[in-house]
Amino acid sequence: MIDLTINEKQLKRTIQRARERGIIIPTFKQHVNPKKLVPKRIKEKLKRIGLWDIHPLNLFRITWKNEPKSKGGGFDGVNYMEFPSNLTGVRSRIIALVGKWFPTGAHKVGATFGCLVPRLVTGQFDPTFHKAVWPSTGNYCRGGAYDATLLACESIAILPEEMSQERFEWLSKVAGEVIRTPGCESNVWEIFQKCKELKATRDNIMIFNQFDEFGNYLWHYYVTGRAIEEVLQKELKKNQRYFGVVSSTGSAGTIGCGDYLKQKYPSSKIAAGEALQCPTLYINGFGGHRIEGIGDKHVPWIHNVRNTDFVIAVDDEDCMRVLRLFNEPAGRDYLIKQGVDSKIVNNLDLLGISGVGNLIASIKLAKYYELTERDVIVTILTDSMELYQSRIKELREKYGRYTKEEAIKDYNKHLLGVKQDFVLELNYYQKKRIHNLKYYTWIEQMGKDVNELERQWYDWPDYWERIQRQVDEIDALIEEFNRRANVKI
Repeated sequence: MIDLTINEKQLKRTIQRARERGIIIPTFKQHVNPKKLVPKRIKEKLKRIGLWDIHPLNLFRITWKNEPKSKGGGFDGVNYMEFPSNLTGVRSRIIALVGKWFPTGAHKVGATFGCLVPRLVTGQFDPTFHKAVWPSTGNYCRGGAYDATLLACESIAILPEEMSQERFEWLSKVAGEVIRTPGCESNVWEIFQKCKELKATRDNIMIFNQFDEFGNYLWHYYVTGRAIEEVLQKELKKNQRYFGVVSSTGSAGTIGCGDYLKQKYPSSKIAAGEALQCPTLYINGFGGHRIEGIGDKHVPWIHNVRNTDFVIAVDDEDCMRVLRLFNEPAGRDYLIKQGVDSKIVNNLDLLGISGVGNLIASIKLAKYYELTERDVIVTILTDSMELYQSRIKELREKYGRYTKEEAIKDYNKHLLGVKQDFVLELNYYQKKRIHNLKYYTWIEQMGKDVNELERQWYDWPDYWERIQRQVDEIDALIEEFNRRANVKI
């Protein structure tokens, strides 16, 4: 469970810092329903604040429900889009939540909020002394640096040196310190090693490892799960059914929304996506890949493996080909000529690389299960092309100008032609095989308790439900923190 032990001495200093900096912390419930629960005076202030501005009131914009505009937006319904059959090649409906309209342009600000805030409102993290360390393969350290700055905390961002240049440029302006580790998206272990080194040499740091921080899981369970439920309540037509959610595992935070949805729709499925070039869940594999934002080569401590029904391995070549199809002028022109609505085509930059991967995984699942118009799959667009323009430039330099001929090939082979291969429907022992992989990373190498590993499996689902029930206690602590800080807006 999330440790909510109070350190009153440090909490007093943290409250004083919040009072001095004008910080009010939103509750999880306000992230779920900002239109109704965020005070009117805060909404009025937000009308003059940009979505990415470094302003503490933007903590209230950590929600799927921001008005899709860069400055002054209010709150509305969930941001999402649907992909038509002439784009996907499948009969089932595929709907995706859109992450671009979070501060920083990615939904990881939610995960980092879920990790940092419980430590702040209990006094475990003292912003007058501690620095927050955000080990990441990209968006998590951006979200962490952003949230920490809004909460008047200093931060250290850690990410692989081969991640997109846009990330490093932005972090250099927000994070107090940026550390580049060797390798690419798959090199998570190198990040862990850097954390061990920092822990051994600095006494004023606190590491927020997204792969074992249950605040990451809890925020997505509670906030993302309810956002999807709201979309389903709006979109499901008579005689249609929600089939399941597809999410790349990454840190296993986002996929936690599936636990909430299974409680509401007991027959629904949870499908975990990963790169075929690094098929850790699929066949205990390893390797490097180009699907930025998903992390791999281990099973996150916070992944509720026993509740996962499918593993889908996606070829990163499919992702990079579709990325160009969706973002190059010749690709968009061709899609429109194939009958894809121009409004959809003009919004395809809402998919970052991992979003393309999630779409392809959804298509593979629909084909594997022979889904029809009755079925609805939901997936996640964690970020947008705003963070990957350098990748498009690199692809142009490597392969040359994108032509109609390339678009024809990519549309028919790498999108409509996606096969139902590399889809694994998990039975009990296949799930246990994946769960057991946690032992080698988290028990042998990271020093966690093997008894807790056993409880995750054998005390299922109670182990996970105890964590899920902590939202009310955390929200109460947030409200008490705000009461004591007594910040006036």
